[in-house]
Amino acid sequence: MEFSAKQIAAFIQGEIVGDENATVHTFAKIEEGVPGALSFLSNPKYIPYLYETNASIVLVNRDFVPEQAVKATMIKVDNAYESLARLLTLYEQSKPKHTGVHALAFVAPTAKIGKDVYIAPFAYVGEHAEVGDRTQLYPHATVGEGVKIGDDCIVYANATIYHDCRVGNRCVLHSGSVVGADGFGFAPTAEGYEKIPQIGIVVLEDDVEIGANTCVDRATMGATIVHRGVKLDNLVQVAHNDEIGSHTVMAAQVGIAGSTKVGEWCMFGGQVGIAGHIHIGDKVVFGAQSGVPSSVEANQQLIGTPPMEERPYFRAQAVFRKLPDMYRELGALRKELNELKKQLNK
Repeated sequence: MEFSAKQIAAFIQGEIVGDENATVHTFAKIEEGVPGALSFLSNPKYIPYLYETNASIVLVNRDFVPEQAVKATMIKVDNAYESLARLLTLYEQSKPKHTGVHALAFVAPTAKIGKDVYIAPFAYVGEHAEVGDRTQLYPHATVGEGVKIGDDCIVYANATIYHDCRVGNRCVLHSGSVVGADGFGFAPTAEGYEKIPQIGIVVLEDDVEIGANTCVDRATMGATIVHRGVKLDNLVQVAHNDEIGSHTVMAAQVGIAGSTKVGEWCMFGGQVGIAGHIHIGDKVVFGAQSGVPSSVEANQQLIGTPPMEERPYFRAQAVFRKLPDMYRELGALRKELNELKKQLNK
């Protein structure tokens, strides 16, 4: 399908600079732009590519003023990246959707399947499970007994939802993700470790996205809850009885120990580690590789282990790099001081 600059601008409330009849049929990064492609510019580092790109249309922020001639048609918007996301969503939604239950899929007789559902070859739907309207289960997706999945969800290949867990509407579970595996609960005994049965569930509310090979463990009792709009990157671990607040996002390899509550609109960089049985307030931002041993109040931007504000952290890191020189200097000063003491004692 082709779209003109005029049509695109109308959809994203943009201002056209150039040819309103320019058309596009694909997307491309600005540095790899080709005729017929739509690109975007939001990071100032990529401004030089704007003057060289062969893309037909480029989205730019409304306050951007080019310093050279731009051969592409520009559409000025309030937020180029956000507008691109809207267009990509529209493009994705325009693709034809699979429907129907394949003959090689297994659907238990007691399962309830909604309208226009797609169940691919070798997908599994267990006894008394419920799958909502327009939800798609790809090959080897596993929906356990008693699971309830809402409308318009996507469960990609080899994703697993264990028994009795709950998944809301418009959720996405990427390949290899596991929702509802046992929490890590073992009681030490004289003979070793005795497993503590994990009899709770996982609840994913609406619009949650779970990355590839990410795990959300079921609760020991009650529920591990991931609230509305949460986005988890690949290789994230959410332990038993955690509660993740609405619209919080976590980058790859974040790990959260058990019974921790995370507030709303938090942002965790890659490899952040959170201790168990603590509380993280709303709108907390942790930089990559932060280690968090205790509770943190709301509205803070922290980094490091234990985490501190960014400016003191980077100052401390600058001093840390100088420690070898400072240590040698301290040794030399100690030697001089000892020599002075010897002379004074004569």
